[in-house]
Amino acid sequence: MAIETKVRKIGNSYGIVLSKEALRVLNVEEGDSLYLTEAPDGALRVTPERAGFKEKMEVADSLMRRYRNALRELAK
Repeated sequence: MAIETKVRKIGNSYGIVLSKEALRVLNVEEGDSLYLTEAPDGALRVTPERAGFKEKMEVADSLMRRYRNALRELAK
């Protein structure tokens, strides 16, 4: 499923507007938090906030920083 939206200027920032269909798929509503994480090929993954997600991402970031050189070698 592909849902098209456009980048819009909102004050001094830029944002996107999510359609009702996109909100339904993500199971979120106004005021909920969304996380953008890097995905392959320069894409971003949009993930709604779920219990424990923030803590898991903090652990993953910490491990990636700690083992950056090893991960770089493994990626070769």
